[in-house]
Amino acid sequence: MSLLAERLAPRIVEEDGAFRTRMLGIAAGRTDLIALGRGDPDFHTPAHIVQAAKDALDDNKHHYTGPTGIQPLREAIAANLAQRYGLDYGVDEIIVTAGAQEGIMLTMLGLCSPGDEVLITSPRFTTYDTAVRLCGGTPIPVPTFEDDDFALDVAEIEKRVTPRTRAFVLVSPNNPTGAVTPPEAIRAIADLARRRDLLVVADEIYGRMIYEPNEHLSIATLPGMRERTVTLNGLSKTYSMTGWRVGYLGAPADFVAKMVEARHTLSINSSSISQYAAVAALTGPQEPIDAMIAEYAARRAWLMPALTEAGFTYGHPGGAFYIYTNVSSTGLPAPDFCERLLEETGVMLFPGTMFGDESTDYIRISYLQPLPLIEEAMGRIADFVQRAGSA
Repeated sequence: MSLLAERLAPRIVEEDGAFRTRMLGIAAGRTDLIALGRGDPDFHTPAHIVQAAKDALDDNKHHYTGPTGIQPLREAIAANLAQRYGLDYGVDEIIVTAGAQEGIMLTMLGLCSPGDEVLITSPRFTTYDTAVRLCGGTPIPVPTFEDDDFALDVAEIEKRVTPRTRAFVLVSPNNPTGAVTPPEAIRAIADLARRRDLLVVADEIYGRMIYEPNEHLSIATLPGMRERTVTLNGLSKTYSMTGWRVGYLGAPADFVAKMVEARHTLSINSSSISQYAAVAALTGPQEPIDAMIAEYAARRAWLMPALTEAGFTYGHPGGAFYIYTNVSSTGLPAPDFCERLLEETGVMLFPGTMFGDESTDYIRISYLQPLPLIEEAMGRIADFVQRAGSA
């Protein structure tokens, strides 16, 4: 072991990446691979957004920007949040971040102190766990259940509130379950936050991907919640801009002002070129985005009955582009199911254990492939399940 490794700061906790590494090793070199595991949209960034980036380069807009982001982008973000979600944030209440991922870390730096507990919707995007731990806090999972379509139950939150509870992380639509917590539950969570004096981190990165008849309600629009809520969002998923790294947070101006130097320390500013592209994304034609979301809806509509026919159950995915699927009927723990499926069929999926799920019953399916490839993958999965059942 190197001297550096011996003296590693205790805040750096070793994560077990062995399973992911093994899966990638199995997938390497396969010409028949169908990947339904990643959360990276299969569509390219719309052409008018790419053109805006090219124009920014031609105009030499490649220097540092202010740490909170360029004024036109913050104006566009504020207008978009108002129009789509009813959120009332001024330009001085927006910080542009290097993806929502950096927004998560920045938020926890601002809110979480050593000894604090942070409640997190679970199964979950485990970056939250890492960010909380790096700040000296303790992540506390709040479980959701298939019988409830993985929507949050306020009773499950409240039973985990202690004197050390600092904040609750509300992720809706959720990754990996696709669950949309309905408006009545959001209102109950707001009541709890006010009553127990909790801060709320509202992760709405999938907020535009809502399928009828589900409804999205931004908690910061409710009485008394704006002052205690950080709203996180970004362009990666909706605009198929994962590699551009543009996220943002909205919060009261006095909180934002105190976070500027911390944000500057993390990465100075988000890519200037990406910021100009993001302005075009938010203010330009929305038809390409509507078309992508319509295609996701069509894939989802085909995939749900196909999974049922294959003998699987799942929570109703009200949003995002995931279906959290119960594979316990196969008799295989989810990690084994995923590994064998990849080895024997070339279909790559990820088990719920990679998303903090203590159960080994679930896998996450991302419908981020063209429908013909999804149909081919489901055929391979059905054949695999039949073989596994007769083994």
